[in-house]
Amino acid sequence: MAGFGWRLHGDGRTVRPGAVVAPEERLSWSRTVGIGLQHVVAMAGSTILVPAITGFPASTTLFFSAVGTALFLLLTRNRLPSYLGSSFAFIAPLLAATASGGPSVATGGVLVTGLLLAAVGLVVHRAGTRWIEAAMPPVVTGSVVALIGLNLAPAAWGSCDPVVVDGVLGQGPCTGFRSDPVTGLVTLGVVLAVGVVLRGTLGRLSILLGVLAGYLFALARGGVDLDGVRSAAWVGLPEFTAPAFDAGALVLFLPVVLVLVAENVGHVKSVAAMTGRDLDALTGRALVADGVATTLAGAGGGSGTTTYAENIGVMAATRVYSTAAYWVAAATALLLSASPKVGALVASVPDGVLGGVATLLYGMIGVLGARIWVANRVDFSHPVNLAPAAVALVVGIADYTWSPGGGLQFSGIALGTAAAIGLYHLMRVVSAARGTAGDPTVPADAAPTA
Repeated sequence: MAGFGWRLHGDGRTVRPGAVVAPEERLSWSRTVGIGLQHVVAMAGSTILVPAITGFPASTTLFFSAVGTALFLLLTRNRLPSYLGSSFAFIAPLLAATASGGPSVATGGVLVTGLLLAAVGLVVHRAGTRWIEAAMPPVVTGSVVALIGLNLAPAAWGSCDPVVVDGVLGQGPCTGFRSDPVTGLVTLGVVLAVGVVLRGTLGRLSILLGVLAGYLFALARGGVDLDGVRSAAWVGLPEFTAPAFDAGALVLFLPVVLVLVAENVGHVKSVAAMTGRDLDALTGRALVADGVATTLAGAGGGSGTTTYAENIGVMAATRVYSTAAYWVAAATALLLSASPKVGALVASVPDGVLGGVATLLYGMIGVLGARIWVANRVDFSHPVNLAPAAVALVVGIADYTWSPGGGLQFSGIALGTAAAIGLYHLMRVVSAARGTAGDPTVPADAAPTA
């Protein structure tokens, strides 16, 4: 399909049994708008959660997610349905970079990440994806994803500022779960309950519903400051921030490129499986599109983007893969970004709520890494797989730090990623040269037995 000429699917009102609405098709516009709004609801919980945790303006993040989604659809020629929302992989480097150099340095890291991802996409478009699989096999990709999530665990629990009262050292204001454990438990409990009690689309909105329940609970207890919401205008431009660059902070973002590559490749394969089409030729375009979207976000003060699994759930439930619905979602997000009151409402979410949902969220990122190992049947009886993953996880979780001088500092995620990639390829080359072990890429259940 070229352009925006979606053809009507059937009568435009129903999806035939066993059929799907293809990317180049659409239902009636009223139904397409309704499905587009479902995509907005599906992405909202996760997209606004990232700025809520990192302190970035929510309206700005929504603005760049809308613009990024439109660019993604254009660059993939309207053939790959996807919404670009805030990537959780950016949370750790954004927090670290903001603490060390401020928001401008953090957005500079987002911009550079986008440029690198776009460059990878150009190479993939020309050379295909086989080289990615060789450079980043599942054991490496799973390790990087897992250590990013587990490295964030202390942030979910939070910390408390020390205070001295009458010469006695005490505990001051806290962040994360520690700021309000009761609200944190309520939030986490609702997220868990929704995931197993409700079905369909509502069941996939567990994070959004959990945040809403925790917010209302905190509001009832007087734990929400609404002054900023009351004073914010209903209509206004998002707050844009120019990026700044610091070499020490930039290294924190390098591992994110690997995660974004894995997420985009996985998204293309998922949509291909659901639609029964070979979409491999669009993988390079998808990476370039996400890279451009992330670059723009970094240039203006937004969080980096990625293709959203939440919206894949909506497509699976509705069997509608029409890109028209995603244009509706992008337009809706753009309208929401033009309301400072929406941004102020997100900024008012209490730390206890964020700590409760982050307890699950960060753990889920860690488990997703393990899921990559399981799905690809990584053989951990092979030392070339076991050792790099083991070292990388400890380095990432314990947040090892190395300062070689010159203002550079490599922390847990960057060092863990380097360990996963470097050790894997070094040990594989040595093992092959010495003939001491078989091929580490052979799945566990396919390895020959002694």
